[in-house]
Amino acid sequence: MSEMTFPLPDVGEGLTEAEIVAWHVAPGDAVALNQVICEIETAKSLVELPSPFTGVVSELLVEVGTTVPVGEPILRVSVEGAGAESASGGGQTSAEPRAGADAASGPHDTDETRDVVADTAASVAHENGDGGAVLVGYGTGGAVKSRRRRGGEPVLRREAGGADAGRGAPAGAAGAGAHHGSHAVIPVAESAPVIAKPPIRKLAKDLGVDLTQVTGTGIAGEVLRDDVVREASQASVFRNLSTPEVAEAREERIPLKGIRKMTAQAMVTSAFEAPHVSVFTDVDATRTMEFVKRLKSSTDFAGVKVSPLLIFAKAMLWAVRRSPEVNATFTDTEIIRHNFVNLGIAAATPRGLVVPNIKDAQDLSLLDLARAIEQLTITARDGRTSPSDMARGTITITNIGVFGMDFGTPILNPGECGIMAMGTIRQKPWVVDGEVRPRMVTTVGGSFDHRIVDGDVISRFVADVASVLEEPALLLD
Repeated sequence: MSEMTFPLPDVGEGLTEAEIVAWHVAPGDAVALNQVICEIETAKSLVELPSPFTGVVSELLVEVGTTVPVGEPILRVSVEGAGAESASGGGQTSAEPRAGADAASGPHDTDETRDVVADTAASVAHENGDGGAVLVGYGTGGAVKSRRRRGGEPVLRREAGGADAGRGAPAGAAGAGAHHGSHAVIPVAESAPVIAKPPIRKLAKDLGVDLTQVTGTGIAGEVLRDDVVREASQASVFRNLSTPEVAEAREERIPLKGIRKMTAQAMVTSAFEAPHVSVFTDVDATRTMEFVKRLKSSTDFAGVKVSPLLIFAKAMLWAVRRSPEVNATFTDTEIIRHNFVNLGIAAATPRGLVVPNIKDAQDLSLLDLARAIEQLTITARDGRTSPSDMARGTITITNIGVFGMDFGTPILNPGECGIMAMGTIRQKPWVVDGEVRPRMVTTVGGSFDHRIVDGDVISRFVADVASVLEEPALLLD
């Protein structure tokens, strides 16, 4: 037997720390290769970490709610030889640490373990039905299902063709074998798992709601946000009836962490390092709305969400071709002009604001762009946006019109030269050929890094975007 430590891995570009949101194992548990052991929250997304070992959990080194830096050990596992693939039926339960091993190198000691850390968690998340984000680049690898009974005890099942995996009794349970972390494989008993996406699980945790006691009203019994809120409200009413005198808090203190912490840091950096200049204009978007209506009735776009945001995004790509100066990054020594467009789309999610981007959007047809926007939106809403989805953006759009706002002055996404915003589209009086007529009017514009572009370039770019919204036929050029 060997003692192996699992340090917090680097789960995305530029991320240096993460918070332990939930442990899915406990000391004494038998764990299988690729089994999800915990859920972490980085500054950008929720991520499930799979085990790079097969063995028995010796110790959880970090408590839930703790933020730890990348490389710090979070778990210790007793394994049957380094990189063992299955738990043995008995034998030694502890051993001296392997010579030369340390806390920062445990899961990287063998080629097998390196492969695991590059090829495992996606299938786990998919099969669990949780829809949570997984480590960048993870794929299938002998998928293991990790489920929880209604009493909270996990049920493990290895897919056909894989090694069997069992669960030892938790620490402190009756029986010496359980207390010492026996490796015996136990029969698997199936039970219905709680179906809930990571943001819903996080909401339940924050509200103190036990998901196993919630009746899901979604498809296949999925627990939805309303289900959790209703359960929390009912519990609150019960507490109030049971306790006549309840002190009402006058303020709430929310720890600055996760996406909110990252957003705060990014906005301060951008606002005080990049000199912003903003330009906006009103637009007659009547023809855009007519175009959207035709696309919705087109058989080519059947089953694809079409909205004015699609035309706005396509207008941005068209305008970038005519003013490539706005698609750039400023550094201390040079201006980097990008000959591709990774189009960022700001998305409000239950976890906060995220800005995933569509890679090489300039190469997409209108239909492909519509599909990409729809997939990006669904992924963000479900809390499955990965760090790689938000990396290397070149220019961004934000649609504040969905909130009923006419316009605002957005702050640049760090490292980008421009961000365009579109306000709500509403019927207003508009002068057409000398006569006042009702037209569908919106306001478009944005903020730009004045270190990279001057007023003439900015004005031309915004005017080009506006011209496409006024006449979508320009996209045929």
